[in-house]
Amino acid sequence: MPPLTRRLGIDREVKRRHRDTVRAIGRDALRLRTDAGATQAQVSGLAGIDRSHYSRIEAGTATASLETLIAISAALGADVSIRLYPGTGPRLTDRHQSRMVETLLRSLGDDWRPHVEVPVSRPARGVIDVVLERPAERLFIATEAYSEIRRLEQQVRWSAEKAASLDSSDLVGPGPAISVSRLLVLRSAAATRKLARDFEATLRAAYPARTDRVIASLREGAAWPGPGIVWIRIEGEHVEIMDGPPRGVRLGR
Repeated sequence: MPPLTRRLGIDREVKRRHRDTVRAIGRDALRLRTDAGATQAQVSGLAGIDRSHYSRIEAGTATASLETLIAISAALGADVSIRLYPGTGPRLTDRHQSRMVETLLRSLGDDWRPHVEVPVSRPARGVIDVVLERPAERLFIATEAYSEIRRLEQQVRWSAEKAASLDSSDLVGPGPAISVSRLLVLRSAAATRKLARDFEATLRAAYPARTDRVIASLREGAAWPGPGIVWIRIEGEHVEIMDGPPRGVRLGR
């Protein structure tokens, strides 16, 4: 997918997370100050910051620097911690993913409506590479594209958690309940083919549909067969969706 699209997707998520974090910090500061029976003037004076700035921090309308947060927490007798927690997968992508996604989107039948870089927030927080929507059926396919998989268990977990969070995306409006499924798009390379052979049972449990039926649904409008895998061949500048699993791979047959 185009780098600009991916960058805009990240910008939207940064703005949303920043807003939520600033508000949460303000609520925490207000609660701790109230519990301590202190005034804003007392806390800001002890922390060595301007009172009006502290007031805006509590209101969730001003961003406090890390140094200011530490000063406020010290004044309130609290702890402050900033950490990076495991989530639903990295936003960093490899050099092949854009071409893989482009090839997939170009192959879709008219009954599919694609959405790229779809943020979800609950219960899992992350961004789905592509969501394929079949509006007439209220069907949504959470799609992830990889040219390599380094940790299979993480990929399976991230995919399932993000798909289960599609209800929290802006795509799902009021109306009947939606149906959600998953699609894994893999580049046919020596490492991914070996992975499919070594962990066939695991991948088959997560993505049980036959590959040819998945492709028929994407291209021709056939019924969606359930979670499945599509393989893509990349040879130089040539990129194409394979009609079935690569030679030597039984998964998806």
